[in-house]
Amino acid sequence: MYYYNPLDRACKSQIGAIARASEITFHIFQDDSGENLSADSCYIELSADDLPRKQYAMKRTDDGFCITLRIHRVGLYFYCFKIGNRYFSCGNLKRGRFTEKPNLWQLTVFDANFSTPEWLKGGVMYQIFPDRFHKFGDLPVPEGKILHKSWGEMPCFRPNEHGKVLNCDFFGGNLRGIEEKLDYLQSLHVSTVYLNPIFEAYSNHRYDTGDYMKIDSLLGTEDDLRSLVLQAKKRGIKLILDGVFNHTGDNSRYFNRYGKYDSVGAYQSKNSPYYGWYHFTDYPNRYESWWGIETLPAVEERSQSYQDFIFGKDGVLKKWLGFGIGGYRLDVADELPDFFLEKLRDSVKEENEDAVIIGEVWEDATNKIAYGQRRQYLHGYELDSVMNYPLKDAIIQFVLSGNTTKFRETIFTLIDHYPKQVLDCLMNVLGTHDTARILNVLCEKRCNNKEEMSKTRLSDEERALGKERMKIAALLQFTLPGVPCIYYGDEIAMEGDIDPFCRKCFDWNAHEEEFTDYYRMLGDIRTKQYPSVFKDGAYREIFADDGFLLYERKSQSNRVLVYVNLSKKDYSLTLEEGYHDLFAKKPCASTYQIQAKSYGILAK
Repeated sequence: MYYYNPLDRACKSQIGAIARASEITFHIFQDDSGENLSADSCYIELSADDLPRKQYAMKRTDDGFCITLRIHRVGLYFYCFKIGNRYFSCGNLKRGRFTEKPNLWQLTVFDANFSTPEWLKGGVMYQIFPDRFHKFGDLPVPEGKILHKSWGEMPCFRPNEHGKVLNCDFFGGNLRGIEEKLDYLQSLHVSTVYLNPIFEAYSNHRYDTGDYMKIDSLLGTEDDLRSLVLQAKKRGIKLILDGVFNHTGDNSRYFNRYGKYDSVGAYQSKNSPYYGWYHFTDYPNRYESWWGIETLPAVEERSQSYQDFIFGKDGVLKKWLGFGIGGYRLDVADELPDFFLEKLRDSVKEENEDAVIIGEVWEDATNKIAYGQRRQYLHGYELDSVMNYPLKDAIIQFVLSGNTTKFRETIFTLIDHYPKQVLDCLMNVLGTHDTARILNVLCEKRCNNKEEMSKTRLSDEERALGKERMKIAALLQFTLPGVPCIYYGDEIAMEGDIDPFCRKCFDWNAHEEEFTDYYRMLGDIRTKQYPSVFKDGAYREIFADDGFLLYERKSQSNRVLVYVNLSKKDYSLTLEEGYHDLFAKKPCASTYQIQAKSYGILAK
């Protein structure tokens, strides 16, 4: 029998991705089962991405085979082992097994100088859809936009007479409203606020940028942003802005399809200074756009003029970084070429080396292929972090099914594939403006069309079920590697299906204090009681069973045990002296009983 596990330092001397030119040792262990192999019968087969694999002979040891290598080029590598004439490669939960054809392990190699912002790690993030969070005062409503009479009405969702949903209805949430609620966010132990787009745009979601250099007048002014950044800083909170650089709005200063701006837009004239920003297939009415949506003309990122506008000394990135923001989340990062992301990083880090760059990537960002190209997001030249949708999906699957296998596989894959400095600042979401509310997902209340969605309300029983499952999901979200990101309103159990029902107004009259206090408790444990554990502490699975998982997060000074028991069985845990039950707020006995259908945190 043979044993290899890339998450065991005895087998792979560095867990996860490795720095270029660093030394790494691979060790396969053999037990005394009687299966004998000659000293030169084991090879590691290693390839750079899709190139042919090369064989490297491993040395025979007293307990198996080993080899030490240095990889001198940044990139993605894949490997397996060949013992005799048989492949020993990646099996379930990353462990080695004999296979007819090689199932390769991945090895990410990043630049040795790659680092990510320390301030983000160990904190709590909070996402705000600005128009729907909080309104303070009244701002003038621009022509063509509709302001709802009452906060909390149903957002418009029906198409107009031309069959289009215009997304031009607003509730008036603004920057001053967010500032007024900073104490509330501080009570949740929030350290980072991520804002959906705030720049001038026609729509309420503002992903159709009209003017990158201007804050939308319904949200406020530059002085309002300065004040928000300053007041947030006083509370230990940084702001991250949404950067939408793959496309603009057709109703923008740059495209100006409807002549609303005082500029000469690309749609109006081939002599426009912005004409080279876009790709027209039949001027002016046919042009490349994001997913074929004509209101979102795609930008030609190779345009030097556009690059200068975004990256330059007086460009978009540096202007808003000058306000003291903490960095950017990049919309549709898959649509932005690697060369563009590299220049974007250079521009951001030149202005503030401690600013963060987070990409919207829905899959494993270490091996993503987009438009036929292997992406290089996390090699050290582009992004600092990504939105952790794979973990979101795995948490939901685990909470609903109780099956630990896929959940554990996802965690192991993240740890194995990602650089540690990225793993610790992954944006761990359960829901966003692009997904149904997690409460609806976890109580399995979904509808087939938007008309049904507008009329559907959860019953008391459904809400109770969803909230209990949300507590389990939030426990995992807050204690696994990465940074938990609360989608505004999840902490008061807001409900809603997909857009626009996941983008309703925050209910400041909700009577969910006990539920919100649960989030406060998780935030306190994470940021106040055991910050070193959750900033960059190691993850170790201790025990897993059908419906049961126990894992450890550990720093040099503290150990935290997290358990989720979705099964109908009780478990008994033997503990060292000094553990406390953080939910029950009392010391643990040496034999700790874990009841069926329970979850909790024990810490030492």
